[in-house]
Amino acid sequence: MDVFEGIHRVQLSSSPSPVTPSGPGYELVVAGGSGIAVYSSSVFFGKMDTLDQRAPKYKSTAKAAEERCPVGRLVDLDPDPGPSAGGGQTAAMPQGEEGSRDGEHYNVSRLRSSSIEIREKGGEFLREQLDAAQKELKLKGEECERLSHVREQLELELEELTASLFEEAHKMVREANVKQAASEKQLKEAQGKIDVLQAEVTALKTLVLTSTPSSPNRQLHPQLQSPGTRGALRGHTRNKSTSSALTLPHSQTEPGPTDTQAANKEDKELDSVLFAEFLSWREAPSLNRSSAFMGRVYREDIGPCLSFTRTELSQSVQGAVESNSLTIEPAAMTALPLVKASAIECGGPKKCALSGMSRPCRHRIKLGDKESYYYISPSSRARITAVCNFFTYIRYIQQGLVRQEVEQMFWEVMRLRREMTVAKLGFFVNDES
Repeated sequence: MDVFEGIHRVQLSSSPSPVTPSGPGYELVVAGGSGIAVYSSSVFFGKMDTLDQRAPKYKSTAKAAEERCPVGRLVDLDPDPGPSAGGGQTAAMPQGEEGSRDGEHYNVSRLRSSSIEIREKGGEFLREQLDAAQKELKLKGEECERLSHVREQLELELEELTASLFEEAHKMVREANVKQAASEKQLKEAQGKIDVLQAEVTALKTLVLTSTPSSPNRQLHPQLQSPGTRGALRGHTRNKSTSSALTLPHSQTEPGPTDTQAANKEDKELDSVLFAEFLSWREAPSLNRSSAFMGRVYREDIGPCLSFTRTELSQSVQGAVESNSLTIEPAAMTALPLVKASAIECGGPKKCALSGMSRPCRHRIKLGDKESYYYISPSSRARITAVCNFFTYIRYIQQGLVRQEVEQMFWEVMRLRREMTVAKLGFFVNDES
């Protein structure tokens, strides 16, 4: 439906604007749904003077007044069809009083043909606009579809990028946690090593201070004291973590003048053979018996000192001392009901498991990681601790922890060998005294 399909009436203005003789006599006002169009043409309405000449004739009779088209009256554009000139062509207006009706009908027909022509042109214009709007709408639809596709692609890429970023972040967090756990583990291990090294340094300082010949401490150097005083001032305990024997002074009594004079009279002379063997071993220190020095010590000191009645247990004790896995601990008398059967079978608190002799056993030993405990007498304990002291000092030399002259180290080794010999002969420190 075009914009001019609802037009059925026209109105002739009663007061047209002044025009020149060549201008139109009236203005035709056409009302439509989308606006107002004004048309003026002498072809449709004729000359002004012609209409003025006819006016008196129109007023002559009432019938003519009813049939004519008065000014200001609405005219129906849909009467019965009659002869008209289509296509907007101009035809001659009928002349005379008899042709008045035909003239009015002629004017109405012209108006109808002009309205149809206007409708056709308006419809064509609107169709063009509609086609242009449809093309534009199609282009906009294609553009919207393309933008929608681009948006979907960007959203997909954004999701993939977000997932990749989260995965990378989780991976970095996992790696950081693993590294942190490894660092904490290394830190704990390092702290443990530091504690062990500090303990070894403390023991080494004590050893160096007690083995310095320039200013010996007679309480820490039993070889400078008489046997009676030395027996009252020494005691041993064995701990596998420090691999050393602890000296526990039981009396703060200074040695008497007689003991001091006897210790000062003690003299020593260097044995060239033993010193040569020690120098040869010092170049490549080890616990292997293949060297002349260690072979002699095993043969003359270690073997006899750890030779007990029970041969098999004696060999096990010697192996534990060499591997630094022997533990000596006090045996409380109140813990007897809790002692394992294996410990009781190996002697008990009233019988030494190594010598087999009935002696009060205030200490017991454990070999490595075994669950068995063996009760030992004070004499057996003194022999085992003497060997342990020797191995401790040898290990310090092997590790490079002893900062002394070679001769001083040799005399310290000879002192430790003498302790093993004395312990083998049955001399030991009595803790009760």
